[in-house]
Order: sequence, then structure tokens, then C-alpha cells
Amino acid sequence: MTVALYARVSTADQRCEMQLAELNRYADARGWTVYKEYVDKGYSGKTKERPALKRCLADAKAHRFDCILVWKLDRWGRTVAQLSQDIHDFDSMGIRFIAVEQGIDSDQANAMSRFMVNILSAFAELEREMINERVVAGVRYAQKHGTKSGKPIGRPRVAHDRPEVWALRDAGKSIREIAATLEMSHGTVQRILAAQPVA
Repeated sequence: MTVALYARVSTADQRCEMQLAELNRYADARGWTVYKEYVDKGYSGKTKERPALKRCLADAKAHRFDCILVWKLDRWGRTVAQLSQDIHDFDSMGIRFIAVEQGIDSDQANAMSRFMVNILSAFAELEREMINERVVAGVRYAQKHGTKSGKPIGRPRVAHDRPEVWALRDAGKSIREIAATLEMSHGTVQRILAAQPVA
């Protein structure tokens, strides 16, 4: 049997060697021929816009291999909809899909195998949502309480004395002179002067 190996990591500084080593070992133990290794580095599992994934899908449609091996389901995708649709498409093309670490094999055409695919892909999707929630919560906390260094997150707000800007302008000062006197940027002075003067 001819197989394709697919591996993915979420950030460019991570490595796929461990996944590929396991997939090659699995194929070698069964005497299968590896057609190609498809590797995406720095891509989220929630998007299908991955170069290697697209090439793998195109080669699957061209029937260049009989089976796709992944280390775990979440390496292929992190949504139930994507995994279910892709496995359904592979079935219609006569291509097996195997998640080596989890013992999932779409060739085992029984209700329990389908159930496990959906359960594990649902967990992968849930994990992604929980990670997103933790990131958002961390940003909100940092915005409210500051960072570990004690500095607030983002650009610090600068209090501007609008009446003083207008007073200097009324005294005949140029924007450049006002900015220098009040230690403001030219843009800030211009924005203040473009607004209604403070009474």
C-alpha cells in the first residue's frame, strides 16, 4: 500500500520530526511505501488554508496514494466539521485515513470507529476554543492589572491640556511652537486644534 504522511505544527519554531518519525515507523512496520511527506509549519489546525494540506488533498483526488497517516486527528484539523467531511471524502475516493497515536482507522467501517472520530475531533475543537479563551482572558487581565513588569499593556495614555493648546494658539504661536512648548507631537496639536475649542 502507498501512503501519504501529513504532519503539522502551529508555530514556525516547532518541529515535525517526532511526528514524521512515528509515521515512518508505522508504515515501515507494515511494509507500506511512503509516497510523500506533507508538512505544514506555523499553521493553525482550524484553517484549511495550509499549503501542504492543499497539496495532500489534491494528490488524494488524483489517487496518488491509498492511505493518509497522521500522528493525531488534531494534526489534520481541529474542527469536527472539517474532519468529518474530509474522512467522508476520502471514503468516497477509496482512501483510508489513519490517526496512528489514537488507533483510528477509517478502514474499520463500523459505528464505533465513526463515533471515536467524532468524539476525538470534538475534543480537539474544544481544546482550541479553551486555548483562545485563556488567551483573551490573559489579555483582559493584563489590560486591567498591567503586566508582570508592572507596566500597563499597550501605549500609555497621555493627558493633554486642551485649553493651554488653544491659549497658545490664540497668542499667535505656531503648531510647531505649541508642540515644543507642551512636549506634544505635531499631530496631537493638530487634532486638538481641529476640534472645537474648550470654553
